[in-house]
Amino acid sequence: MTQLFSPKPIPKVELHRHLDCSWRYSTLVELAKNFKLIDSTEYTEVESKLLVTSPMTDLGSVLKKFTRAQQLLKNEEILTRLTFETLEDAYNDGIRILELRYSLNFIQEGSGLSYDKIHMALLKGIEHAQKKYPIATGLISIFQRDQSKDHLQKILDFTIQNKSVFIGADLADNEAAADPNSFKWLFDELYEAGVPITIHSGETPDSGAPKRVKDAIEILHATRIGHGIQIIQDQSTIDFVKAKNVHLEICPISNALTQAFANRKNHPFFDLYKAGVSVSINSDDPGIFNTYLSDDYSYLIQNFGLTTTDFTKINKLAYDASFISAVEKKRVMPIL
Repeated sequence: MTQLFSPKPIPKVELHRHLDCSWRYSTLVELAKNFKLIDSTEYTEVESKLLVTSPMTDLGSVLKKFTRAQQLLKNEEILTRLTFETLEDAYNDGIRILELRYSLNFIQEGSGLSYDKIHMALLKGIEHAQKKYPIATGLISIFQRDQSKDHLQKILDFTIQNKSVFIGADLADNEAAADPNSFKWLFDELYEAGVPITIHSGETPDSGAPKRVKDAIEILHATRIGHGIQIIQDQSTIDFVKAKNVHLEICPISNALTQAFANRKNHPFFDLYKAGVSVSINSDDPGIFNTYLSDDYSYLIQNFGLTTTDFTKINKLAYDASFISAVEKKRVMPIL
């Protein structure tokens, strides 16, 4: 029988969390009510309009929820509050190292703010949180596969100009509909500028997913993969990922909600971990899923019987794979 325990006190490292989808529930409700996105603060209405809490079947309805949440990103004050509260809640959940990725495009569409104002508002929230809590954090710039080349170029220029504060770059959105070669120019430039790279890939459950992971590594210079769970379909890709020491940022609850492992009875996390793949545990979009990272730990405890010893090993893998500087990591987690 699985021995259940609370994972909250475990010192944690999280590498894959979207800051722009990390709302504190009470703040989400408050702002949604103020901006008239909901008529009442009843949980049933909040859930129906803003949250994803059960496996997705209607993609259109799900995207509407993300679009509504995007409308809350109205101004600099809100962005600073979002960032501070994200770090505060993460620290109280046992997280000591937290990488936060965000899309300039996504936030700008919601706020109309310039890239500079967006970025400075987020940095202000980080500064306030780090004065209060011993937590190491860094920002990853997201590029979206459905953006025009001109738009990508603008974000590229901003990212490289601010590479002293961006710890990495990411490519997100529909992986199955995009040729990685279309983004080679972009990630070649990031790579040459010394910006660490992680790529959303291997999430969609189709037969082409393992090859897309390999392409992300070979063509786009990825040293980490966001999700990557579909490599479970192909042993040669598992071997390749291990040989290249590429780390998978796995998001168990997110994968369950998106039905990313619909072609398997169980989530592949445990099999990948036991196969010796470098993996971490992440919450992805906790503000939309209404979860904490500890919920993802509980998911693994309940489904696979992971122990504190397992979590120590996994957090060491995440610690080693983090793009945050060694000095900052040691400041908050000297034992690793």
